[in-house]
Amino acid sequence: MIYLDNAATTMRKPQQVIDAVVAAMGSLGNAGRGAGAGAMGAARVVHECRERTAVLLGCPRADHVAFAPNSTAALNCAINGLVGKGDRVVTTVLEHNSVLRPLNRLAAEKGVIVEHAGCDGLGRLDMAELERLVAPGTRAVVVTGASNVTGNAVDISAVARIAHAAGALVIVDASQIAGVLPIDMAAHGLDVVCFTGHKALMGPQGTGGLAVAEGIDVRPWNVGGTGVHSFDAMQPEGWPTRLEAGTLNGHGLAGLCAGLAFIEENGGVTAMGAHEESLARRFYEGVRGIEGVTVYGDWPAHPAGASRPGIVALNIEGLASAEVSDMLMQGWGIATRPGAHCAPLMHEALGTREQGVVRFSTSWFTTEAEIDAAIDAVRELAA
Repeated sequence: MIYLDNAATTMRKPQQVIDAVVAAMGSLGNAGRGAGAGAMGAARVVHECRERTAVLLGCPRADHVAFAPNSTAALNCAINGLVGKGDRVVTTVLEHNSVLRPLNRLAAEKGVIVEHAGCDGLGRLDMAELERLVAPGTRAVVVTGASNVTGNAVDISAVARIAHAAGALVIVDASQIAGVLPIDMAAHGLDVVCFTGHKALMGPQGTGGLAVAEGIDVRPWNVGGTGVHSFDAMQPEGWPTRLEAGTLNGHGLAGLCAGLAFIEENGGVTAMGAHEESLARRFYEGVRGIEGVTVYGDWPAHPAGASRPGIVALNIEGLASAEVSDMLMQGWGIATRPGAHCAPLMHEALGTREQGVVRFSTSWFTTEAEIDAAIDAVRELAA
């Protein structure tokens, strides 16, 4: 199979990630729940993963990295922990339902006012509209680091400047950029960065979390057992315990830690991202001139070598995206992602609500031969 659905999950993992999970399954106990060898081993793995994550995200304090099952859980934690009754929040049409649905529920249940900045014809965020919407009194700006539909990257530094000028917090959904685009919370002025481990970070599913800048008081969303302060009636206040109720996925975090080490060993985020983008650009250049094929996103205006995730979204005239994706799998063994990608407002903006799009997404393990085979398959289908 030619796997080009890495924006959903990286199916091909480094061998050291697999080995780390297998080893953990046979040796790790429960971090923070005892002083035996298994519990202490788990605590060390979690601590190392926390430190590696802090370095990757430019988070000055490793203890302000709190783990969660995925970026959806992390975003729920951040949004519900920072936004309250009657607050005003600005987000964008580029967002995934992991942002939209928590905000929609807060709007329905707590009267939170939610505004959405739009995009241009290429799907690029309208920064001027965002700036107009982020008025003084705005509680938070919630923005994706890159669209999971088009791959268009967002200037999160500029968003942070706009947010802070109005006294607002900035929460970044880094699901599509962590591991492929550089993130420096301190330098970019980011208050909260939510991430998932199972995409470009090369970790297992069921791993992720949020990194929180110092001084940002995120109210605990989930509460319960922490292994410490058991007689306290309320969730302990210390970091990261306040945001980590329940048993952590120690086995998964062992794999995520190995994935982070793999990134470091292969030139870091910049090298990994450049590789993925170069393969995506090769695919874009190969399909953009095919008759009947429409490619979405900012590729026409995107300079070669500039940073963006390795995502190319397209449609073939007269065919539903699900039909194209199925034919690619059945006829050529090429795995892609069709449909709405849990990003309804992005599809409304692109005019693809009914057809959806077919998303091709690369990884470190994608080869030029696989890209060329996918180009040939699209050409045959279009013909």
